[in-house]
Amino acid sequence: MNDTRASILVLCTGNSARSQIAAAYLTKYLGDRFDVHSAGSEPAREIHPLAIAVMAEEGIVVGGEPTDYREYLGSLTPAYLIIVCDGAARACPVWPGPTERLLWPFEDPAAAEGSDEERLARFRVVREQIRDRIRDWAAHLPAF
Repeated sequence: MNDTRASILVLCTGNSARSQIAAAYLTKYLGDRFDVHSAGSEPAREIHPLAIAVMAEEGIVVGGEPTDYREYLGSLTPAYLIIVCDGAARACPVWPGPTERLLWPFEDPAAAEGSDEERLARFRVVREQIRDRIRDWAAHLPAF
């Protein structure tokens, strides 16, 4: 058995919501084939509580702390670099090495305004968009 799996790096600006959600689903659907990491171009201090809450609704634990993408420069050559927001795409226009770059921008649910329930609903919508995109991509991903 090969102990060295290819990796996936998911980037967004704050690494507090979209990239955390995406990394959790990538781990769920592809964790047996890839090491999954997430990072931000301007990482927040903590993972957004509503991101944690909506993933808990799915039975998925999201934890840890947001990571700066520079921590991976020079030490990680992911097979796939998945960028889930335009801000991170501008901050990280290239990644060294033979990495396939995928730009999947999703609305930032952390920017949602309104009542707690309205904000939670926005997180759910974005969570479902991310989940559906990853499931579709994973289903068509060739063996690595």
